[in-house]
Amino acid sequence: MSIKPLIGQPISRLEGHLKVTGAAKYAGEYNVSDLLYGYVVNSTITKGKIISMNSDEIKKIPGIIEIFTHENRPSLAWFDMQYSDMDAPPGSPFRPLHKPEIKYNGQPIALIVAETFELARYAASLLKAVYKEEKFSTHLQANLSKARKPQPGLATMLKPPPPKEKGNVDLAINAAAFTAKGDFTHGTEHHNPLELFATTTVYEGKGKVTIYDKTQGTINCQLYVGNVFGLHFKDVRVISPYVGGAFGAGLRPQYQLFLSVMAALELKRNVRVTLDRSQMFTFGHRPPTIQKTTFGSDVNGKITSLYHEAIGETSLHEDYTETVVNWAPMLYPSPNSKMEYNLVPLDVFTPIDMRAPGGCTGLHAIESTIDDLAHQAKIDPIKFRLINYADRDESVNRPYSSKELRACFIQGAEKFGWENRNPEPRSMRRGNKLVGYGMATGVWESMILPARAEAILTTEGRLIVKSAVTDIGTGTLTVMSQIAADELGLPLSMVSFEYGDSKMPFAPIQGGSFTVSTVGSAIKVAGEAMRKKLLKIAQRLPNSAFKGAELDNVVFQNGFIRLRLNLSKEISIKDLILANGGKPIKTKNFNVPNLLKLKKHSRAAHSAAFVEVEVDEELGIINVTRAVTAVAAGKIINPKTARSQILGGMVWSISKALREETISDHQFGKYMNQNLGEYHIPVHADIHDLDVIFVEEKDEIVNELGSKGIGEIGLVGMPPAIANAIFNATGKRINEFPIHFDKLL
Repeated sequence: MSIKPLIGQPISRLEGHLKVTGAAKYAGEYNVSDLLYGYVVNSTITKGKIISMNSDEIKKIPGIIEIFTHENRPSLAWFDMQYSDMDAPPGSPFRPLHKPEIKYNGQPIALIVAETFELARYAASLLKAVYKEEKFSTHLQANLSKARKPQPGLATMLKPPPPKEKGNVDLAINAAAFTAKGDFTHGTEHHNPLELFATTTVYEGKGKVTIYDKTQGTINCQLYVGNVFGLHFKDVRVISPYVGGAFGAGLRPQYQLFLSVMAALELKRNVRVTLDRSQMFTFGHRPPTIQKTTFGSDVNGKITSLYHEAIGETSLHEDYTETVVNWAPMLYPSPNSKMEYNLVPLDVFTPIDMRAPGGCTGLHAIESTIDDLAHQAKIDPIKFRLINYADRDESVNRPYSSKELRACFIQGAEKFGWENRNPEPRSMRRGNKLVGYGMATGVWESMILPARAEAILTTEGRLIVKSAVTDIGTGTLTVMSQIAADELGLPLSMVSFEYGDSKMPFAPIQGGSFTVSTVGSAIKVAGEAMRKKLLKIAQRLPNSAFKGAELDNVVFQNGFIRLRLNLSKEISIKDLILANGGKPIKTKNFNVPNLLKLKKHSRAAHSAAFVEVEVDEELGIINVTRAVTAVAAGKIINPKTARSQILGGMVWSISKALREETISDHQFGKYMNQNLGEYHIPVHADIHDLDVIFVEEKDEIVNELGSKGIGEIGLVGMPPAIANAIFNATGKRINEFPIHFDKLL
């Protein structure tokens, strides 16, 4: 009797019980003996130089072990050279405690190591620095004249530059029957995952360390530590099985990792460094971005011209880029298009990828402008998009590997009740509330990177699969277990997925919505290699019914290998292990994507977001009362965890459009709301009726699984849908995110 395939089943998270009962250990929770605690001291100025610190005085406090500053930090192998990690942009990375120079407000200037956390924190409050301050500049809007093209670098492989200009945009705009334009601004955002950034470094002796770190890439941190501290990579082990959210903040090694390892190696002790909530605002962020759009169409709504310009913030020492302006030509073919992207270097820390980096920024401007254009042409927003629908990615002149966006429009509109929309602004009401309907399109590129996986069949017939990949709360453990189980036709109870350890086979950083496609494909390759080994063992048995059988001629079901055309001919996997001398059977395989095949097609997930808002006519208070997101993302491996990902993106959409922003005082070059009391994100009372539809989409090109990432696609389309709904409700088109009630008064 065969078992039902697990791929496509809504399996609950395998680690869920451990997390809700507190049994899952996070980076700052491991029980380590002889542990010292480090607390970071941050600069209180934005730019300048440290003249002196009262560290000698504080060292006299009983229980203080050491105070590390730029004056006494150890000499390091690559410290004075450029080094990089998997997510490093072009430039020279920030080096903690490198020199007395201050590059940004909140820069770490000292690490106090003490016998207890409380003592280290107390001593940090006493440490004072005398500075020589310099003039600084942190205001993007005030420095647009300094905008320039980004430096080229390896990052362009994953973040391509804008597409080439087509036609003549100015002439086309002048000749257009309808034109829509807008100036769009996005404020700074910080990731703020629930788990604080922490590193526990266990000193193993003789230059060996075991590191428990909050990260999205165990091997990335292993390479970083090995390179920076001159250690052999095999002597550096990074463990991170549970990550309490990251959203991109853990893609690069953060400074608490460096400080914890530095202190452990220098003191030859175990050291834990945990950042507090305010310190979570001192590294990486979604950069503020200013955009301009001008779109034109003919009298029938056919787009004739697209212009999109974006200017983003970066640091003075690295060129962080985002894919902001590339999306419009992917969605809307136009004979005339021009996309421009520039950076302004400022006295800030380098921005870092934050969920849907560039996509949720750019699509707000694009989809709001498209909505405006449809309104001017008096064409329904869905019909307008269908008039301009394309099965090819005109930005690179390639067909899509699959694209079921049309079905997203149709199914999403039906579920939402779009036909009840009155297109006239301020025409729908509930009591004193103005009601608005809005929709928008979402798109996110589907990528796949190289990865390795190991498969082991134990003597008991259990399948163990290993990968260094992390699980940042997305359900990776569960999904990879499902993929592995189906490879050998085993029940989930007979499969273990071991992960989150740099000693395991290579996996890239977890981000970009490419983890399932990347690591899952590696597991499929390892699974196929295991099936081949098992078939060979079966063929060597005396009087074997499997002699001459090809892999396609057999099936693996419920712990047995059977002939496809005669299922009564079978042998158990346990018997094959016995035939192997009772020894475990192992495979370790590297999956490298076929770039020649992939480059013939554009690969992307698509979505259509539908939103209803209520706006209090007197107070301007905005409430998202219900929303539907329809998603086309290839094969959905686990509808339950996938739905959670989309719902999370929808909640974040409400946050991005209406709540979330880090406020800067540019007189001081400082973020003013470095806490969760004033950094506003949605609470339960803000979230109402949210629904998700997965549109059926078959893709035989994107990867062996036919899957597309969904971590980002749930976020990119809904923020502009909210803005469009607010316009439908109020007649006001507000292009500044987040949208506050005062803009509606």
